[in-house]
Amino acid sequence: MKPAIEVKGVWKAYHKGVDRRYKSLRDALMQWPTQIWRDKQEQFWALQDISFDVEHGQSIGIIGRNGAGKSTLLKILSRITPPTKGEVVLRGRVASLLEVGTGFHPELTGRENIFFNGSILGMKYSETKRKLDEIVDFSGVESFIDTPLKHYSSGMQMRLAFSVAAHLDAEILLIDEVLAVGDIEFHKKSMGKMNDISRQNGKTILFVSHNLTQIRQLTTRSLLLDQGTPYGFGNTDDIINDYYNSILAIQHQQFDSTAKQSGDIIFKNCEFVDDIGKPIGDIATGQSVHIRISVQNNGKNDIHGVNIGLLVRNLQGNAMTGLSSNVEGVNYTILKGENIFICRIDKFPLSPGQYTYNLIITKGSLIYNWMKEAGSLTVTHGYFFESGEIPSPGLQTVLTQQSWEKL
Repeated sequence: MKPAIEVKGVWKAYHKGVDRRYKSLRDALMQWPTQIWRDKQEQFWALQDISFDVEHGQSIGIIGRNGAGKSTLLKILSRITPPTKGEVVLRGRVASLLEVGTGFHPELTGRENIFFNGSILGMKYSETKRKLDEIVDFSGVESFIDTPLKHYSSGMQMRLAFSVAAHLDAEILLIDEVLAVGDIEFHKKSMGKMNDISRQNGKTILFVSHNLTQIRQLTTRSLLLDQGTPYGFGNTDDIINDYYNSILAIQHQQFDSTAKQSGDIIFKNCEFVDDIGKPIGDIATGQSVHIRISVQNNGKNDIHGVNIGLLVRNLQGNAMTGLSSNVEGVNYTILKGENIFICRIDKFPLSPGQYTYNLIITKGSLIYNWMKEAGSLTVTHGYFFESGEIPSPGLQTVLTQQSWEKL
């Protein structure tokens, strides 16, 4: 049997800063001599030479850092945008869930949108009607099913959209990072449903997520993308390990490329590890984390009574959380040679996003070393509170319980 999905040498180009407004014939003719040169100058490749096959009934994860090309690949597979080069072959009816509200109309009710979305997928009215009660029951929005979609919260829209995609008779299901919206109960319910439709119903699933725990649970094979190029395709556990290693390599490069440090006390390294000391790539909200900081004393004497600190900022430069040994009432001695300090955080307090961090060593008002933007970290969706809800990105937790020790 031929594969459910064949991706053959797919490339996708976009253009940066090019004016794509409609022009008159005269405008087009006037600009034509310089257009070819301009397109070449402003063109960048979002995807480069992507090839892989997916067998019927397989669940495939697609992972990578922000900007790696994951969503672009799913849009090509969904026929939303064509590849610049290459070919995609899909054998079966495709249902896509790429973002909240995809394929829905805000003025239509939830019930009308179910039939509307079913018709987009090529379903007959009778087929959709047969599934209607099951879709509504799974979504949990039965009380609002005859309310226009524009009055739904994003979580309610996601519930309904996922229910439609999961229950209608599509052979191939493409899901982007949409399950980050909603509560923990529906997350578990959705993951269970995707496992069922893949293993029991034989549907093929492509799943994009930054939540690597979900990727491990749902998929057996994964594709790792790095800046639009395929970094690896194979067993999910192996690919996730490759992903972690690539992130750690980038973090070490960032650390090494930071502005030169002066003085006798320098930072050698900073890494985030789990409870057993294994390096962590992305950190989930609420995850237990150990921050391991290596400090080198090149001076002639030990330095007593110092404070070790780490400040996390978002990409807008706002301070999100500060970790400092003297907050716990602990000051350390930095011996000659290498020193290792550990800060343990039982529940990492930040919402999903990209962050940078500063490192600092002080004694009273004296600063021995301060590394601005010593590294970066990515926080993915997780659960800080038992309710499963997390603060919105604008409502970060500023302080968190921490525990410092010196090895």
